[in-house]
Amino acid sequence: MDSTQIKQDILRGRTFLGIELGSTRIKAVLINEQHLPLSSGSFDWENRLEDGIWTYHYDEIWAGLRACYADLAQNVQKTYGIELTTVGAMGVSAMMHGYMPFDKNGELLVPFRTWRNTTTGRAAQALTDLFSFNIPQRWSIAHLYQAVLNGESHLPEIDFLTTLAGCVHWKLTGEKVIGIGDGSGMFPIDSATSTYDETMSRAFDALMADKGYPWHLLDILPKVLPAGANAGALTEEGARLLNPSGKLTAGIPFCPPEGDAGTGMVATNSVKIRTGNVSAGTSVFAMVVMDEPLSRVHPEIDLVTTPSGAPVAMVHCNNCTSDLNAWVSLFGQVLSCFGCSPAAEDLYGTLYRKALEGAPDCDSLMAYNYFSGEHVTGFEQGRPLFVRRPESDFTLANFMRTHLYTSLGALKTGLDILMKQEGVTLDSVTGHGGLFKTPGVGQRILAAAMNTPVTCMETAGEGGPWGMAVLAAYMMKSAENPSLEEYLAKRVFACCQSTTVSPEQADVDGFNAFMQRYAKGLSVEKAAVDCL
Repeated sequence: MDSTQIKQDILRGRTFLGIELGSTRIKAVLINEQHLPLSSGSFDWENRLEDGIWTYHYDEIWAGLRACYADLAQNVQKTYGIELTTVGAMGVSAMMHGYMPFDKNGELLVPFRTWRNTTTGRAAQALTDLFSFNIPQRWSIAHLYQAVLNGESHLPEIDFLTTLAGCVHWKLTGEKVIGIGDGSGMFPIDSATSTYDETMSRAFDALMADKGYPWHLLDILPKVLPAGANAGALTEEGARLLNPSGKLTAGIPFCPPEGDAGTGMVATNSVKIRTGNVSAGTSVFAMVVMDEPLSRVHPEIDLVTTPSGAPVAMVHCNNCTSDLNAWVSLFGQVLSCFGCSPAAEDLYGTLYRKALEGAPDCDSLMAYNYFSGEHVTGFEQGRPLFVRRPESDFTLANFMRTHLYTSLGALKTGLDILMKQEGVTLDSVTGHGGLFKTPGVGQRILAAAMNTPVTCMETAGEGGPWGMAVLAAYMMKSAENPSLEEYLAKRVFACCQSTTVSPEQADVDGFNAFMQRYAKGLSVEKAAVDCL
C-alpha cells in the first residue's frame, strides 16, 4: 500500500475502527476502505475468580480500553508519522453473554458476571422448560433469573441490563442498543421480527408477576439492531473516556455493538446459510448458519443469530487453549533453565508441529483442559488433568497431540450432536483464533474432529476486531448493498487468500478413538473435581 495514500486516508477519516474486548486481550484494528489493516493496538488482561464468580473489575474495562486505543494511536504515529484524531466509523464488540445490571444513575449494581460462570444451572433449566427453547447458563437471562432465585437485593434497582459490548457502546455513545447477534445471547430472538421473542418475554414477565419488581423484561433490555443500522455517535464524554488526551474528536458514527461470535462470523465470511466457523482461543465455539430448524431442544446447542439476524446453531465450550498454553509455558520455563529463550511464536510452532508426529489416537494418553466448568459435558467446576496408562507411549509428540485433541474435546461432543444426530451439513468451515496461528496444525486437528475440510484466511490473525471494523464499514456502505452476505462476498473477500486442509482418514479415526476414551474418562475428571 502507498504510504502517502494511507496517511491521507487516516487524516481524512477514510478509515474504520473495530475494538474487541476478548477474554485475555483487548484489541483494536484500524482498516481502510479496502478493508486492509493499517494498524492495531492491544492490551492484555485476565479474568479473575472472586467469591466464586469469574469477573473483571469495572475499572479494568476502561483502563484496558484506554490502553488499547493508546497503543493503536501510538502505532499509527510510529508507522505513519501522524496523529489519529478521527475515523470514518467504529464499533465495539466483546465476549458474549454475562450479566451487567445498572441502576437509574448508570452505576453497576453487582460485579460483572462473565460467560465463564457456571452458577446458573437451576435458572437455565427452568427457563429452558418454560420456553421450550435452550437457555444456556451463560445467557444474560439465565443470570437474571438465577439472581431472582437467589433473592438478590439489587434486583428492584435494575434500570438497564446489558452485555460487555452493550455497556461500552452505551458509555461511549449514550445509546442503549445492541447488535442482534449479541442480543441473541441475552434473550431468544424471533428471526421473523428481528427482535426479542415476544411470546417468551411475556412468559418471563408472568413468571415475575408476584415478585414485585418495578420493571418488565423488555423495558430493561437494550434495543436490538441489525448489521448496517446506525447505532449513534461518539459523544464528547465518550471521546474523553476512550482518549483522555482529547485528540480524538467526537461525532464518529457507531455501528451496533456485537458479540465475538458475530465478529468471528464476519471475519471468516461465514454468515451465509450452510457455512460455519470455529473460533478457538481461551474458549472455543462453533457457529453453523442453519437452513432448517433443529428437530428438538439440545442443551448442548445454543440458537443465536448472525449480525444480520439469520438463525445460527452454536456449540460454545468454556475451555480451549488455557491448559494447552500452560503446558507450553512450562516447556518454555524448562528451556530457560538451559539458557534458551525462544520467541513465543517459535515455541508454540515447534511444539504444535511436533504433535503431528504423534499417534493418531494419542496412544491412550488422556487430558482434560477444564480450567472452569464445562456445560457441554455437565461440569460446574473444572480441574485441568492429565492421565496415562503405564504402558502408553509417553512421548512429547503424543503428549502435545493429546492436548491439542482435548482442546476440542467438548466442542466435538456438541458438534457430533449437531452433525450426526440432527444431520446438519456444511458447505464450508473456517477456523480462526489462536489455535490456528501455527500454519496447518490447528486446521488439521479441527478437520479430523469434524471430518470436514477447514479453511483459514489471511485475515484470520486479526480476528474479531477486524470483523468489527468491517461491520463499521458496512454500516457506511449498507445503502449500496442488499445484504451483509453480498457485501462480504463482493467487497471484502473477493480476492482474499486462504488455505484449506482436508481431513486425513487416519486422523479422523484416531480422533474418534480418542473421544471414546474421553467420554469414558469423564468420571476421572469428576473425581478430580470432587477431591481437589
